[in-house]
This record gives sequence, C-alpha cells and structure tokens, in this order.
Amino acid sequence: MLDAFGFEAAAIVLGPEGVRASGGDLEKVRPLRSVSKTLTGFACAIALERGAVALTDPVGPEGSTLRHLLCHASGLFYESDRVLQEPGKRRHYSNRGIDVAALHVARAVGRDFEDWVSGEIAEPLGMERLSWDGPPSVGAFAPLADLALLALELLRPTLLGPEVFAQMTTPQLPELVGIMPGFGKQDPNPFGLGFEVRGAKSPHWTGTTSSPETFGHFGMLGTALWVDPVADLAAVIGTDHEFCDSHRELLPRLSDDILARWAPPAR
Repeated sequence: MLDAFGFEAAAIVLGPEGVRASGGDLEKVRPLRSVSKTLTGFACAIALERGAVALTDPVGPEGSTLRHLLCHASGLFYESDRVLQEPGKRRHYSNRGIDVAALHVARAVGRDFEDWVSGEIAEPLGMERLSWDGPPSVGAFAPLADLALLALELLRPTLLGPEVFAQMTTPQLPELVGIMPGFGKQDPNPFGLGFEVRGAKSPHWTGTTSSPETFGHFGMLGTALWVDPVADLAAVIGTDHEFCDSHRELLPRLSDDILARWAPPAR
C-alpha cells in the first residue's frame, strides 16, 4: 500500500505490546505540522491534571475558556486574533487558538512551553529527536520512530489518569458543526483537547472501518497519527509530499488495510 502513494511514504502499525509492522524510512525527521497539536493537547492535559490550569479558565476572546481554545470552539480565526463568532457556537479550526492555549499553560506552569513538552512528554517517553521550529500548533519535528512512542503511550497511558485522558481524547462540545480542513463541512465535527475525534465524519482521513472513538490528527505536510481504542491499534504515517488528493484517497485505504490485517476478528 505504501508504494501506491506515488511518492515517499513510511508507516508504523502498533499494538499495546509494540510495533506490529513497519515500512519506509522511520528515522527521517519530518515536519509534523498539525500532528503537533497532539503533543500540545497532551501537554496541556498534564497541566490540567496537575491542577495548574482548568478547562474553565477564561482565556482568548471574551467568553472563551481553555476548553474552547483546545477544541477549536473559541471563535478565533485560523491564524490570527480576529474573532469570527462567539465562543461555543461553531467548530472553527484555529491554529491560533491552540497557540493561545499553550501560552496560557506556559504562564501557569512557569516554564517555556517547549520545555514543558520536553520534560513532561518527550523525556519520559524517550522521544529524543523531537524538536520545534515554530508555534505549538504546527511547529514540531520528529521521525516516525519517535512519534510511534507517543502512539504507544496513547494506547496505554501512563502520564495521565483515566479521567483527564478521556477528556483529552473524547468530544468536547460534541454537537458543534464545522469545517474539517481538507474534508469539508462535518455535522457534527467532534474534537477533543488538541486531538481530532473521528465520530461519524464522512469523508475522513481515517478508514471507513475506523471506530467513531478513533482519535489523532493529520498534518498538511503528509504526516498522520491515529489511535483506534476499539481495535486497540495505532498507526503513524509519514510522506514527503504536501497533503493532496492522493492522501484523501490512500490514507483511508491504508487505515482500512491496517484494521483488516491487525484488528481482532470480533471487532
């Protein structure tokens, strides 16, 4: 399946015990782009569990909270402080909202946000080659081998308790409608805290057989991470090509192939 992309591609399939299959260049450092949001959401959730912040903290536009920012419901424009609508009215995907949330957490914990991610996630998980060259919403770089360590953590969390982990990876304000970048209007358009949740979205970048509980993110430079808790599987995928029509077709097919090969028969 990786050969069908027509450009360089790599992937790792994971179960709770570790790697089940892999192919391609797993050591190449790749721009994660919006997959960075999974690290940022996770780092914010750790601050939440530690009591440094609360989802009800007022931050962002008037009436917005940390929850609104992390689940793309603050009303902020894509990459500016322009306000498009009142908080909680619609799911408007916003890199700026994620960045404002990260700044709020950094102030609360008294540390640079990149340092917080490094100390609380990368170092405990052994993500030695994670680096940043840009904002928390899109600025992370890592090889798939390191990103797979995050996927394993998401399959069997050790850095978060079950309550906060569930908040991070299940829909917040689940009824909201919005545009899913690259895939059009979704009604509803569920997101967790920095993580996209599949729900009943169609079309979608995960497979047609992926469970509604599947969560993760894709990036516009061809990297993706998903976890299907029903199948108890995860995958990380990387390409050397900007997101395009080929990804819209082949990422779902790859997900379906992974689930058909590796998911339990009784799924």
